[in-house]
Amino acid sequence: DQMPDSTNAIYKAAAALWKPWLDTEALTTLSQGGFYSQLVKPGLRLVSLNTILYYGPDKVTSNMTDPAGQFEWLERILEKAAQSQEKVYIIAHVPVGYLPFVRNTTAIRERHNERLVAIFRKYSHVVTGQFYGNPVNSLFVSPAVTPIKSIFEQFSNNPSFRMYLYNNKNYSVKCQSEHKNCFWLSTDSKTFPFFLSLFVSPPFCRFSVPLKDIWQYYLNLTEANEKQRSDWRLEYIMTEAFGLTDLQPKSLLQLGLSFMLPHTKSFDKYFSHFMVSYDNRLICDGSCKVNQVCAVLHLDEQSYSKCAASSHW
Repeated sequence: DQMPDSTNAIYKAAAALWKPWLDTEALTTLSQGGFYSQLVKPGLRLVSLNTILYYGPDKVTSNMTDPAGQFEWLERILEKAAQSQEKVYIIAHVPVGYLPFVRNTTAIRERHNERLVAIFRKYSHVVTGQFYGNPVNSLFVSPAVTPIKSIFEQFSNNPSFRMYLYNNKNYSVKCQSEHKNCFWLSTDSKTFPFFLSLFVSPPFCRFSVPLKDIWQYYLNLTEANEKQRSDWRLEYIMTEAFGLTDLQPKSLLQLGLSFMLPHTKSFDKYFSHFMVSYDNRLICDGSCKVNQVCAVLHLDEQSYSKCAASSHW
């Protein structure tokens, strides 16, 4: 959790490890700041961000506006990708958005969260997927294989990993009108495959590429400890679990909005998967549900606060 904003032994070691797969420019930024950009194939670019630089516990960067110059670098990369008609997948450790298990708390520092969200909004026609590896809200945030219970969390969760099925032939985003902005997808903290950030109003944008489906596998820790062996099982397939015909933003938005209804089975199923089938007896209602739903639907401070303040549902 303590990453510096300049060249150091850790960044250099990471660059050496990834040297067989990254180009010279990517290796340079990786060794200098822990982030890089790499063209995967014509039309698709991968951008790996070092979001630990914005993480609260990272004391080295706590007073910095743009640690390691990553914000400036990111905008430059996305602008170049737009001009080159490339689509971009974002990968990182700590995600943008709010923690779904505690009120008014972002996963990264709030000021850095606001700026990162603003950049993603600006380039929503370029960025077609976000994938994170640490709890919170495609954005898609995968659950941990080695989960740790935060002091803010009431419950823990089982270990899990996820597999994504995506279209590898088309990376474009098609809007259903001339409106240039798109709904940006986002995953939950520990486990859920989607979180919807309401960045704009309809018309909706339809992602031609990205996700076709998600498979999530889990390990029942209680059973594994009793039997002294691991037995990984399929927990759910996204489309089947929620009765979805596709994972387009409009479909995910309708699913997310359905969570606001009282006594809805879709939210109960969501929460069970959020906990990675840890204990199906657990019930999330009241403030617990407000925290979850507002984090699912909103990434920025203004819309999140409005959701939490008007949560009469």
